[in-house]
Amino acid sequence: MIEATALWTDDERFVGTATSGHATVMDAAKDKTASSPMELVLIALCGCTASDVVGILRKKREPFTGLEVLAQGERAAGYPAVYSEIKLTYRVRGQVSQKAMEDAVRLSKEKYCSVSAMLEKTAKISYTIEHVA
Repeated sequence: MIEATALWTDDERFVGTATSGHATVMDAAKDKTASSPMELVLIALCGCTASDVVGILRKKREPFTGLEVLAQGERAAGYPAVYSEIKLTYRVRGQVSQKAMEDAVRLSKEKYCSVSAMLEKTAKISYTIEHVA
């Protein structure tokens, strides 16, 4: 079982820790001294799917040299203001075939990424793939 906690420090800042023992600072205030909890959700999605894609490309022995995943999220107007639409951009470096990238992203989205599976309950998740030099 994974456990997590958020400790209020001041104003609207919190320090979150989880079973791993690593700490993350969060800020829900307007001054944005740290990522907000909802920004961390998008960061978690990027990390989850990037990890899947890297693992799949390595298994396929694809010669990639870098991967960056960007997310843009639109939130619902009312409360709770859940994500209603998320656009992911996968920027891959190296000599990776388009088919290998499409397969890796599809497998992450449809089978492996737990964060994506949870977010798809409320959000339409779309993606594009860019090959960069």
